[in-house]
Amino acid sequence: MFFHIKELQYHAKPERPDPVYARKLQEALGGQFGEITVAMQYLFQGWNTRGDGKYRDLLMDTATEELAHVEMLATMIARLLDNAPLDTLEEAAKDPMVAAILGGSNPQHMIVSGLGAMPSDSEGYPWNAKYTIASGNLLADFRANLNAESQGRLQVARLYEMTTDRGVRDMLSWLLARDTMHQNQWIAAIRELECKEGVVVPSNFPPECQKQEVSHVLFNFSRGQASAEGPWAHGIAPDGCTFEYVPDPQPLAPAPHLPPAPLYVYNTLPQLMREQGPSAPPM
Repeated sequence: MFFHIKELQYHAKPERPDPVYARKLQEALGGQFGEITVAMQYLFQGWNTRGDGKYRDLLMDTATEELAHVEMLATMIARLLDNAPLDTLEEAAKDPMVAAILGGSNPQHMIVSGLGAMPSDSEGYPWNAKYTIASGNLLADFRANLNAESQGRLQVARLYEMTTDRGVRDMLSWLLARDTMHQNQWIAAIRELECKEGVVVPSNFPPECQKQEVSHVLFNFSRGQASAEGPWAHGIAPDGCTFEYVPDPQPLAPAPHLPPAPLYVYNTLPQLMREQGPSAPPM
C-alpha cells in the first residue's frame, strides 16, 4: 500500500522562471538515469524479491523515496515554466549554444503538458521501461543500481553547474546528497552479498559447465601491452583464482564455411561472390 503525503520531501522552488532550464531538468526526471527510472527499477526489484527481509525493505524504502524525488522535480519544472515571459525565450535564442544545441525551451511544455513536467528526457523522448533492470538476482541488481545512481548523480552535478538559480541549486544539492547515500548503501549491500556468495554472478552456476581454462584469462586484442599493466592481468582475481595474461592470442577454431542458403531466400549466389566482375566506371 502506498500513502501520498501532500508535503514535498524537500523544497522545490526556483527564484525565477526559466523555460530553457526546465527543459534541461527533464533529463533528471525522465532520462535513462533519471528519477523515474530508479523509482521503477527499485520498485520492481523489491516486488520481485521472493521472500521478506532487509534487502526487500531496502529496495522498497529507496523506491518510495525516489517517487518523492519525481514529485520534487515535476514541481520544480512546473514552477520554472510558471509565468515565463516571452523575452526569456527571445533572450535564450540569442545564445548560439542554446539555439543550435539545446534548441531553447521545449514547445511541448506549452502544447502538450500545459506548463507542466512530462515523463520524458530533455529532448522530449518518452521515458522507457527498458531503462530498468530487475533480474531477480540481488547482487546483479544492486550493481545495476550503483551504476544508475552514479550516472544520475553525475548528470545532476552537471545540471547544478548549468544554473545560478539559488532555489534550483538548493534542491539539486539535496538530490546530490541523497545520491551519495544511495551509492554508499548499494556498495555496502554489494559487499555483504559478495562475502556471502562470491563476486561472480550467478554464484551457483556449475563451474564444470564453463571452459575453466579461459575463465580468468585476459586476451590482448590491442596493439601494445598497456592492458598487461593492470591488476586484472596478473595475481589473484577477486574470486580467489589467478589471473593469466595472453599477449598474442591465437584462434582456437578454423574459419567458418556456411552452406549456401536455399534459392527461395534469394541471397546473393555463392558463384557470384567468387567471380571477378567488370571494373566499375569512373565517378
